[in-house]
Amino acid sequence: MAVAYLNLGSYVFAFLSLSLAVVAPSIQAHVAVFDEYWTQRQTDALRQTMESHDPNPFNVTDHLNYHAKLAMETSGKRRELGEAGGVRKKKRRGGRYQSLNAIDKCWRGDKKWEKNRKRLADCVLGFGRKTTGGKKGPIYVVTDAADDDLMNPKPGTLRHAVTRDRPLWIIFARGMIIKLQQELIITSDKTIDGRGANVHITGGAGLTLQFVNNVIVHNIHIKTIVPGNGGMIRDSEHHFGHRTVSDGDGINIFGSTNVWIDHVSMTNCTDGMIDAIMGSTAITISNCHLTDHNEVMLFGAREGDVIDKKMQITVAYNHFGKRLVQRMPRARFGLVHVVNNDYTHWEMYAIGGNMNPTIISQGNRFIAPPKENCKQVTKREYAPYTEWKSWNWQSERDYFLNGAYFVQSGKANAWSSAPENPIPRQFAIQPQPGTKVRRLTKDAGTLGCRPGKSC
Repeated sequence: MAVAYLNLGSYVFAFLSLSLAVVAPSIQAHVAVFDEYWTQRQTDALRQTMESHDPNPFNVTDHLNYHAKLAMETSGKRRELGEAGGVRKKKRRGGRYQSLNAIDKCWRGDKKWEKNRKRLADCVLGFGRKTTGGKKGPIYVVTDAADDDLMNPKPGTLRHAVTRDRPLWIIFARGMIIKLQQELIITSDKTIDGRGANVHITGGAGLTLQFVNNVIVHNIHIKTIVPGNGGMIRDSEHHFGHRTVSDGDGINIFGSTNVWIDHVSMTNCTDGMIDAIMGSTAITISNCHLTDHNEVMLFGAREGDVIDKKMQITVAYNHFGKRLVQRMPRARFGLVHVVNNDYTHWEMYAIGGNMNPTIISQGNRFIAPPKENCKQVTKREYAPYTEWKSWNWQSERDYFLNGAYFVQSGKANAWSSAPENPIPRQFAIQPQPGTKVRRLTKDAGTLGCRPGKSC
């Protein structure tokens, strides 16, 4: 039996051919023939998962909250100076004076954003904070909305851009409606930047990040996504292979690391809107607007995928909007930092999970639905109280309306319909309170950026 070893600091992993055979259906994930190319990508991805996992996650959450505090303080000082001088700046929707969250404050005030596009890569916070996408590569301009040739995509198309084997910062020559015939398989070191164009990926398959590293998806619409039938599809510049039927996810993150999804508007996908599974980690999902969907975000797909214990995801400044049902997110294993999001609608529950995930909920606004039996924010599944009472699910400075309540666990007095929200000792820096969330998330979703003007 062949054995290959990866020595990753204090971790030593032995990959047995028998073990791979046992979990092959999950690992392959729509790859009909798991050849040498995909085996190598999988091995590289696992190494990257181990390297990307942060052993001190609270340093990351504190780092985000520190920058959030700075952003709010500078806004307040600027406003005070204007009032003291007798001059009030006219505030415009989307202008820099109202871009109060820490990520947007980093770049949206730049009137020359079109010439300084790559500055965006310096603005990510949270667990995906090391993501740079295609910053080290040239600009690639998508000029053609077609997706006709899956094996040899035409230069100028989005599929041609994302399958190149080098870093690229991908932009769009104009507004486009792109119907993907099959899942769009994105390679490492890419940025998809829809600023300055109204880009809709709709009516076809979605985006797939499988065993890749360092990807940014920014300022595009993803809606009405359906499963692809599979077939022969190019998955990199020098490789293609047979894919099985895809799930119909909006964005499927599979065994991938250092991913940032920002200012994306999503609605009505067949399966999940954003799924992060099979060892995916170092991810930030921010400033997105999501509507009209059942199972919104799934982090960790199977109870047997223990690699998801390395999963660390930040969900920040998003608006969970109309006609959403559940999973915002739902987690297995790992740690999820849910901070300063606006939960205006859910029909079953907002945040759920099983297999002992850590959920840190900070400064969110939760508006419960009218149904009395659906006002609880949280839902633990497939575990009795005696088991989940030790899971670390914390709520700090959240804002509860219309009877919403968060059932904490992992500390004394966690089982309470009206939690006191004590500040856990390990949180050295407090998050922005949930009462400020409307301001922090008011521009969630795609932005109408125009050259020569701040976004």
